[in-house]
Amino acid sequence: MAHTNILLREDVDDLGARGEIVRVRAGYARNYLLPRKLAVEATTSNVKQIEQERAALLKKEAKERTTAEGQAAQMGSLVLEFKRKAGEQGALYGSVTSMDIAEALKERGYEVDRHRLHLREPIKRLGDFTVPLRLHREVSIYLKVNVAPEGEVIVGHLTPEQEAELAKQAQGAPQEDSAEAAE
Repeated sequence: MAHTNILLREDVDDLGARGEIVRVRAGYARNYLLPRKLAVEATTSNVKQIEQERAALLKKEAKERTTAEGQAAQMGSLVLEFKRKAGEQGALYGSVTSMDIAEALKERGYEVDRHRLHLREPIKRLGDFTVPLRLHREVSIYLKVNVAPEGEVIVGHLTPEQEAELAKQAQGAPQEDSAEAAE
C-alpha cells in the first residue's frame, strides 16, 4: 500500500495535531486531507513555512483554548431539557440526537458543531443523561440532558426520586408482612 508523509495544518482526530508530520495512506491524503485543506505535502519548503508559522499557530492555539475553557465554565451548569412523546415503559417515540442537542445549545447562544458531541447512539428513553462535548482538543465537558414526557405524566414513568421511594417502600413492606405472619 502506498503511503505518504503529510504536514497537518489543522488538528485531525485520531491522526495528529496541527504542525505535525504524519504518515498516512496516499488515498486518504489525496481524497480527504488535501482537498479539505487539513494538510499539505511534507516538502522541505512546506516544512520551513510551517516552522515560521508555528509561533502564530501557538498563539492561536492558546487563544482557542482559553475561549474553550471560558465556554466550558459557562456551560458547566447548563441542563438541556427535551419534551418527547413516550410509551408506558418510558421508551420514546423517536429519539434525541446530537443534532437536537446542538440546536438546543444554539437557541441558548452557544454555537457548537454537532460532531463535537460524542453521543454514541441517540437517546431513546426518558430520564437524565450526560453527553460528552469536546470543545477543544484539551477541553471537554459533560452536558446534562433531561428527557421528560410530553404533556401529561405517562403511567409507568417515574422520576428517579419516585423510583427510590417505591424501592424503599417495597423493601420495608415484605419485612413487616413476614413479621405479622410469624405472629
